[in-house]
Amino acid sequence: MSSSTTSDAVASARDALDRHAWNEAFDLFQRADADADLGPEDLEALAEAAWWSAKSEAAIKARERAYQAYLDRGDESRAGRMALMLSTDHRQRLEGSVAEAWFRRAERHLDKDPDSAEHGYLVLRRATIASGEARLDDAIELAAGAVDIGAKEGDPNLQAHGLMEQGMNLVASGRVTEGLSLVDEATMAAVSGELSPMDTGIVYCNTISVCADLADYRRAGEWTEAARRWCERQAISGFPGICRVHRAEIIRLRGNWLEAEEEARQACTELSHYGLPGQAAAGFYEIAEIRLRMGDFTAAAEAVAQAHELGHSGQPAISLLRLAEGKADAARVAITRALEDEREPLYRARLLPAAVDVALVRDDVATARAAAEELDQIAHRFGSTALQAMAVTTRAAVELAGGQAEAAVGDAKLGWHLWQEIDAPYEAARARLLLGQAYASSGDPDAASMEIRAARSAFEKLGAIPDVRRADELAPREAAPEAERVSRTFIFTDIVRSTNLVEAIGDQAWENLVGWHDRTLRAAFAEHGGEEISHAGDGFFVAFEDPGAALTCAAAIQRSLADHRTSQGFAPQVRVGVHASDATQRGGDYGGRGVHEAARIGAIAEGGEILASLETVEAAGSGWEVSEPREVALKGISAPAKVVSVAWQSRGPGSAS
Repeated sequence: MSSSTTSDAVASARDALDRHAWNEAFDLFQRADADADLGPEDLEALAEAAWWSAKSEAAIKARERAYQAYLDRGDESRAGRMALMLSTDHRQRLEGSVAEAWFRRAERHLDKDPDSAEHGYLVLRRATIASGEARLDDAIELAAGAVDIGAKEGDPNLQAHGLMEQGMNLVASGRVTEGLSLVDEATMAAVSGELSPMDTGIVYCNTISVCADLADYRRAGEWTEAARRWCERQAISGFPGICRVHRAEIIRLRGNWLEAEEEARQACTELSHYGLPGQAAAGFYEIAEIRLRMGDFTAAAEAVAQAHELGHSGQPAISLLRLAEGKADAARVAITRALEDEREPLYRARLLPAAVDVALVRDDVATARAAAEELDQIAHRFGSTALQAMAVTTRAAVELAGGQAEAAVGDAKLGWHLWQEIDAPYEAARARLLLGQAYASSGDPDAASMEIRAARSAFEKLGAIPDVRRADELAPREAAPEAERVSRTFIFTDIVRSTNLVEAIGDQAWENLVGWHDRTLRAAFAEHGGEEISHAGDGFFVAFEDPGAALTCAAAIQRSLADHRTSQGFAPQVRVGVHASDATQRGGDYGGRGVHEAARIGAIAEGGEILASLETVEAAGSGWEVSEPREVALKGISAPAKVVSVAWQSRGPGSAS
């Protein structure tokens, strides 16, 4: 290829990079490099395109070549900058020895010119090292020096990084207001377009990390929205990797759990491509937290195991899983060890609410009180609304367990308001449930009932199944209605082979499918006068006044599923059992042998079948096309039953809808 053609290819690659078309830029730089070795600046650009395209190996190789090319040119400052970037690359990949070697090489190059902007980045790295060694005062001083060099050399990226490092260490030292003002200043520069895309991503990511550590979710949400607008202006799809994990945490707090899980899973995929196992661990842990709240303990255990394998402590999820399994002693051992291993106050704050839960389950009020008091001290020191909400809610739980019901009412109410203030619906509902318990203990059953029912409604909307059950257990028991013997026709429905289907299509698709299934069947019940009695898993128990309406509804359901299969390509196979019988009615529930017979008939139906007792079809009147009657044994029922399969495909009594 001629030199002019190569120049044109490089120009096209640079244009793609400016447009943030990362994959296109990477391919174009690669092609140009194959025809003629790129210069160091273009190798840097190739590395940037490779990084944004999740090609970490290619990015490292390009930076290594850029380093050597700058040395060959005699530009030690730029060579030293490349050495620093390579040190970061290898440190993130947990390759400590290689990272340290590159850092020492950077020092040899950059200490020769202490007035250069490149030397400012070396000072910044020394600040990061001091921070990691808990030398916070040294870190703050070094970061301030980097800011000064950036201002002197006119390097806004260096200034922003220095402000961020300075702010993070001020926060860690307890000077939260002062530190957050510097963090905000750096982030404003980033999302205002003053920094490069790479530096914008790093600054934003650090900001969300600080907010997550402080549980300052309001500030994190505001900056996330500002960063989203910046990405839209720059035609960037979003910051990859660990930034997505932090965003997933914010989305989870807002109550959008499926969206949060999708974001976390995408982060795990990206981080595996970047070769960053430590950061991928945080993504898997976030998935565990989401599944734990949903009551999917198997998936939560799998995710936390993956996180732990990659280096995450897995806490407090591991302790809460043990608690959910009824293993309170194992939960105590796990959370105690986690607290012994963690000295950083903000990280301890994430563990202490679980420590309170575990201690209270074991009736160890003294241990729970000590944990709540420590959390209260941390909240006062760092001051975010979420930390205050955590502290006051855990204090209410301890007060309730210690017999201080009136104090618990006040603190639970305050916790509920604080969680509402930062738009955290799950945590707010938990505080409200606690408030209901406190009202009950203080002798106000009406107020208790209202709060517990409100909390239950919030849990149900979120999909927090364990908490729904807990609210049901705590709801004040009303006087049982008088029993009445009635005649009804009962329908039991169930999705066939649902477990296999979940494995085949995945959790999110399954959630969507079940939602569509539930809406479709409920519409049929409503149209044909059915009374929904219960909805367990992916099945319904419904009562009808007469057998004809029940059979017509069952046929309408099967036809709706078949029509959807034809038009959309797929619908689940549902079996339907129908049986008319006398039953005992208490309020909105039914019991007795007839109900058990109906359930057993539904259980032996095939997918796509309506199986009815012979007497039900006979009571419904003529016109129903059925199979030859057959005698079947029903589990738990001594006498056999005669059943028929009802044809729903043909037009007939069941085809009016």
